[in-house]
Amino acid sequence: QVQLEESGGGWVQAGGSLRLSCAASGRTSSLYTMGWFRQGPGKEREFVAAISRSSSITIYTDSVKGRFTISKDNAKNTVYLQMNSLKPEDTAIYYCASGVRGLSSECSAYGYWGQGTQVTVSS
Repeated sequence: QVQLEESGGGWVQAGGSLRLSCAASGRTSSLYTMGWFRQGPGKEREFVAAISRSSSITIYTDSVKGRFTISKDNAKNTVYLQMNSLKPEDTAIYYCASGVRGLSSECSAYGYWGQGTQVTVSS
């Protein structure tokens, strides 16, 4: 089993920045890909970013390209999401996810999920 725990969410004004962290514990040696998803009020869960096991490849949804950066510290089994130039439409619960497949923007590719951390961006 793998446990994921997010932290770093909070309230910020538009244009501000936040950094989310996701610490993995348990059988982390089995993990291949780590990603971030989000679910806004009344919306379906959507893909935000993902990073490969070696950290050599990253993918992003178009709406966050140039503003968000995903990174990973393998020694700490922690993945980060640096979020800059935040917009009110970025308001959502952000979930960390991990799986044993290659990079994907599909929820079904991820078998492990954290509980989520709330990010609120005010205008």
